[in-house]
Amino acid sequence: MPTTSEKYKTNYEFKKENESNPIVFIHGVGLTKEIWSDQIKFFKDHNIITYDLIGHGKTPLQKTQLNFEDFTKQLLNLIKELEINKIHLVGFSLGSLIARHFAATHGDKLSSLVLHGSIYKRSEEQKRVVQNRFELIKTSRPTSQDRALRRWFSDDFIKKNKETYEKIYSMLKENDLNNILKAYKLFVNYDDDDKILNNINVNTLVTTGQHDLGSTTDMAKNLSEKIKAAKFIEIKNGKHLCNIECAEEFNKVIELFVDQNYDEA
Repeated sequence: MPTTSEKYKTNYEFKKENESNPIVFIHGVGLTKEIWSDQIKFFKDHNIITYDLIGHGKTPLQKTQLNFEDFTKQLLNLIKELEINKIHLVGFSLGSLIARHFAATHGDKLSSLVLHGSIYKRSEEQKRVVQNRFELIKTSRPTSQDRALRRWFSDDFIKKNKETYEKIYSMLKENDLNNILKAYKLFVNYDDDDKILNNINVNTLVTTGQHDLGSTTDMAKNLSEKIKAAKFIEIKNGKHLCNIECAEEFNKVIELFVDQNYDEA
């Protein structure tokens, strides 16, 4: 896999089919760009970029702390190095928060924006639950990983797709724990800033799984109402990792939205 030459040394994959604006997918905390394999297979006629966030997969982390400016600069530097003027941006979970920050500061680089599985205005109880998960990963990583997968996938999907369970479990296990904690801390302590959302001026789609426990449909609906030119679509029967469990519906929703917002590179 290629790696950028600038300071972040971002590991990425660029599937280029033509000269149209690419779709860039951003994964969530603890994961890697490999979660987008179903999307790479589906979008045969689209240019696709996937990459490992700082401290994830094969992208190193050389700082003691992380902030959203680091992740925003990472993406900006990646598309600059690839000499890309505009992208369709799809962010998942932590990646959706990164996408929100990127859209607020570099909206001129976007043709469209998709925020999938994004948090918004968590209650005190929801914050407490996430904080407890953060503490669990420090003391019992295997338990944390298993519980994460059972939040992200339905029980029926796990029973029928043991290989997928093992693949994502291994992904969580192989990432450097200290690096993951630095990124996870940002997610755990995130406070929504409506000023950021008010600065998003690109056509936006907010999606989440019907049964997502951490990024609920109510959160997604409320988030879509705070962003200009945004709409909400619920992925039926999905939990958190809809792009894998409900790949067919997820892909069709993204494809339709991207194609409706196509413009010249």
